[in-house]
Amino acid sequence: MDLVTTMRENENVGILLINTGTTAAPKPAETREYLREFLSDPRVIDWPALLRWFVLNAFILPTRPKKSAEAYAKVWTAEGSPILAISRESLAGIKQRLPHARVEIGMRYGEPSIPKAMDALIAARVDRIIAAPLFPQYASAANGSALELVYSIAAKRWNTPNISALPAFYSDEGFLRAWEAVAKPKLDEFRPDYVLLSYHGLPERHVKKTDPTGAHCLQKSDCCDTITGANQYCYRAHCFATSRELVRRLRLKDGAYSTSFQSRLGRDPWLLPPTDQVVPGLARKGVKRLAVMCPAFVADCLETLEEIGIRAKESFIASGGEDLVLVPSLNAHPAWLDALAEMLRKI
Repeated sequence: MDLVTTMRENENVGILLINTGTTAAPKPAETREYLREFLSDPRVIDWPALLRWFVLNAFILPTRPKKSAEAYAKVWTAEGSPILAISRESLAGIKQRLPHARVEIGMRYGEPSIPKAMDALIAARVDRIIAAPLFPQYASAANGSALELVYSIAAKRWNTPNISALPAFYSDEGFLRAWEAVAKPKLDEFRPDYVLLSYHGLPERHVKKTDPTGAHCLQKSDCCDTITGANQYCYRAHCFATSRELVRRLRLKDGAYSTSFQSRLGRDPWLLPPTDQVVPGLARKGVKRLAVMCPAFVADCLETLEEIGIRAKESFIASGGEDLVLVPSLNAHPAWLDALAEMLRKI
């Protein structure tokens, strides 16, 4: 073990594992409060404040909480929300791998919250805090929002804590190796005709805003083929980079896989193609056994378990397919926790 690694393992480090969050209960009232916090974030809906408030309160909150609560109820477990239960299991695994660190969970929206987790780490008098947004591909609406909140909390302290941040890890060797370890046995067992790599969607304008040149992202057909200075923060480019590596590692056959984007909200142009149209379209083209991977999520949640595992499966079968399987996310798989611990050691 080299000197730098030894010094860091002896350091009093606080680790903040950040994910999006969850409703406190699969009921309309609790889900409304969660959605209000989530969709009020100007990095999520990047409209002028008054317009965002009007659309949220006039159109979204009157109807969406009931539908979302019903969706949550379909995947709720004895331990509560799947993403929270998985996060707690992952926290325990990281504590085992990094026993000298103080580890907390901080959800960007809902509980356990980032402010409370930050308070706990600061109260423990850690030497520094590693903020770890668990979003592999960078998006201002996810990574950017989480880090903005962490930095704003730190800035309000008289003794401003030392903050380090985990960067986007879409091409990290350990992350990719963990996906291979999770997906390969499932694909070997299911033997799909086709594999769809479905990522959380984003409005196209979010992608264009990351391009400092204004002339690259979504301006040419090959804009995501390589990572350059113009698209180094481009979510779409990161997603395709992840897909290329997973396709290679899993040895998927040409013509038997593609990438799509799910979870659209509103009428603005979002990244294409949309998963909810691709899935039934594949069935109509003759695909009978479809496997779906969701590499934008490190933990199974509403968007994977309900949107893909239930709704997409129903849509696929109704359109002529025989079966759709959701490849589990990384969750608390040992290969993923090993990879995450190694990334944290390097910060």
